[in-house]
Amino acid sequence: MEEELKYILLENFETLSGTKVNKINLSYQVFGKKLGSAPVILVNHALTGNSLVSGINGWWSEIIGNEKPINTNKYSILCFNIPGNGFNENNFDYDLDFNLGDIALLFIKAIDELNLPKLHAIIGGSIGGCLTWEMIALKNDLASLIIPVAADWKANDWLLANTFLQDRILKNSRDPVSDARIHAMTFYRTPKSLNTRFSRTKNLDKKMFNVESWLSHHGKKLRQRFSLESYLFMNKLLSSTDITRDGESFETKISKITSSIHIISVDSDIFFLPEEDNETYTIARKNNINIKNHIVNSIHGHDSFLIETKQISDIFIKIYLKFGLL
Repeated sequence: MEEELKYILLENFETLSGTKVNKINLSYQVFGKKLGSAPVILVNHALTGNSLVSGINGWWSEIIGNEKPINTNKYSILCFNIPGNGFNENNFDYDLDFNLGDIALLFIKAIDELNLPKLHAIIGGSIGGCLTWEMIALKNDLASLIIPVAADWKANDWLLANTFLQDRILKNSRDPVSDARIHAMTFYRTPKSLNTRFSRTKNLDKKMFNVESWLSHHGKKLRQRFSLESYLFMNKLLSSTDITRDGESFETKISKITSSIHIISVDSDIFFLPEEDNETYTIARKNNINIKNHIVNSIHGHDSFLIETKQISDIFIKIYLKFGLL
């Protein structure tokens, strides 16, 4: 069941760097069981996503819902909106010098405000998966289980190069949101995905290649629902991903985490590279962490976490069967 947007007013919030913010109005939605009546699964949304994770218009409705792999008949599904994502949001201060760790801390504060016990799980895709890493690094026992999907605990140089170019497009283009989205779609997918889908075919009416028409459509579609300020802010958050920003090594960070960790990688992801997930897995195993690395096989690259819902669903079912939770 889809629930209306709700708000938590967080006052006197202090960022990781010590900046004080008087008030932040954090919005969220809950799907399934009422909070406090069932185990809670927190789902962190992607860069242009929002709290609408289930229901008719939910961006993960094939995975979250009645008798779906993430079952709203058994769990309370909680999803916060990252402040600045623009979803039913007014008067947000886009000049706030937040990094993704600050958003993680903000979400942890909100969970405390809601008086929730230990979370059953935290699940996130793309920047939502990065945020999942950030949250569990700040509060090591926050959840029994974490599942970062197509994500990483750090922004590597390849990601930084792309967020840098995104920032340049957003600040210099005559059609910034549309043009940045067009660029992003090229690394959210893969050469094989686009070549297989379009095969150099043309749209004769528009006098352009179908791949160009498709990219233009995605650019215009995002421009209609996403502001320039939100895109700039979310892009900055993505580039700031780093659970070791305080100088502590990843080995030390991972050794403190008490949650079971299930990483889901996409074998063709050219944005968050599967080999880096494997490196994370290897380091964690050396530190005796309860961790598994699941692989989605697809030609579609990073966006497979939205496209390959059958494989993602099967992985969730496999994880939950292991824990005896289905």
